[in-house]
Amino acid sequence: MITGQLKSQIDQIWNTFWTGGISNTITIVEQLTYLIFIKDLDETETRNERMAKRLNKDFSPIFGKDQQNFRWKNLKEMDVQARHNIFNNSVDGIFPFIRSLGSEKSLFSTYMKDASFSINKAATLDLVIEKLERVDMSKQDIKGDIYEYLLSKLEGGGTSGQFRTPRHIIKLMTEMMQPTLEDTICDPSVGTAGFLVASKEYIDKHYSVTELDKRKDHINKHMFNGTEFDATMLRIASMNLFLHGVEEPNIVDVDAVSKDNTVSDAYTLVLANPPFKGTIDKESIAPGLRNVTDTTKTELLFLALMLRQLKKGGRAAVIVPDGVLFGAGKAFKSIRSEIVKNHKLEAVISLPSGVFKPYSGVSTAIIIFTKTDNGGTDKVWFYDMLADGKSLDDKRDLLVEPEVFEAFSFGDAFAQEASAGKENLHSKFNLPDILARYPKRNQEKRARTEQSFLVPYKEIKDNDWDLSINRYKEIIYEEVEYDAPSEILNRIKTLNKERDSLILKLEKH
Repeated sequence: MITGQLKSQIDQIWNTFWTGGISNTITIVEQLTYLIFIKDLDETETRNERMAKRLNKDFSPIFGKDQQNFRWKNLKEMDVQARHNIFNNSVDGIFPFIRSLGSEKSLFSTYMKDASFSINKAATLDLVIEKLERVDMSKQDIKGDIYEYLLSKLEGGGTSGQFRTPRHIIKLMTEMMQPTLEDTICDPSVGTAGFLVASKEYIDKHYSVTELDKRKDHINKHMFNGTEFDATMLRIASMNLFLHGVEEPNIVDVDAVSKDNTVSDAYTLVLANPPFKGTIDKESIAPGLRNVTDTTKTELLFLALMLRQLKKGGRAAVIVPDGVLFGAGKAFKSIRSEIVKNHKLEAVISLPSGVFKPYSGVSTAIIIFTKTDNGGTDKVWFYDMLADGKSLDDKRDLLVEPEVFEAFSFGDAFAQEASAGKENLHSKFNLPDILARYPKRNQEKRARTEQSFLVPYKEIKDNDWDLSINRYKEIIYEEVEYDAPSEILNRIKTLNKERDSLILKLEKH
């Protein structure tokens, strides 16, 4: 997360778009991303030039001899109108150039074919470039953080039940699943690629440069996969991953649960927040999915899709609406029994209903399971998340210090706090507790009145595969003693007498 001066600089650039007449949020993100991308290309070229000179080796330049005007270092020195003309030139300008990047048949190249320039005023472009130049983006992490901040402005606002996942929930799920360099990761409803980027950041944080370099080809071409059918999201997801160091992300343009998607037994890890309330035309659904759950509801079909796409032993962490956990319909029960009975359900983490506010108040949960094809569910870990570190109203104000909120995944986030302080922080922010307890979940012997507990397979089966935490949690009601009705009536009568007395006094005056 960016803070302080950097955040202020990006907000100023955002305002420049607004005052320049560009108010569409997606347009601003797209145009700003293109400019950061163009800046990044020149920085990469400069690094390659220096390295080639130092090692006396050849390299393949990004910019040809006749494309030097497209380099950021030259663009920023140009006359305002001449620069705008280069951006506006749809034949020999900079946008035809970036559309031609990437290997000829790469998916990145395919999605960038529709990239276009939408800043109509030369003065607006000049101001944006001037302000962007002042932003220190020398580190890849900063660039990624800036991009994530821009994308956070897109959070919510979903259509067809699609709501972009809050970044701290993505981070929680990624930390719980602990991706490895051996994984092949997929998000079948990839959106802006938030889950894949978080996975890349986790990998970068936990492996050495040497280890990353050895698996460079896997990281660049095979490790990160997704499906999406929105053209804008395809471009944003591709650029998001490109700017986070994945050169050829495998983001496929297809409706994930349709007949056109035939991928199976391909991935070792799925992280996703599929659409909650969408439906799909019955005839276009992949037939294999309906064998698992006969429905047109996307939230159920996506779970069946994940089971198909995972390799045996593959893991999944998925956000589902509460209805999936206790829905009484046949399709709901069949997908729940499939996961619990034929695979291994590891955990159900109930999320507070304000997590997706102000865009939706829908109640949701994270379910975590492993594809086994032969069962294996023994005990399921339930956790009742009551606080995610932000207020659960439409404002979503931060309730803990920003440093604590950002660093919750680095060991014990509350380590420096005294016991009372930890309790106070936990009452506002449960994510560190979830991360600490999840690896030891099967050793937990907590009562059903606690925030987390285990439920055996048989009990879930006996409850018709119900996975709602409220089905198993025990609530202790505190006894409250009230005064006898006669005492309450006497107090009311006394109050009435006092009131009448006061009224009489007022009337005499």
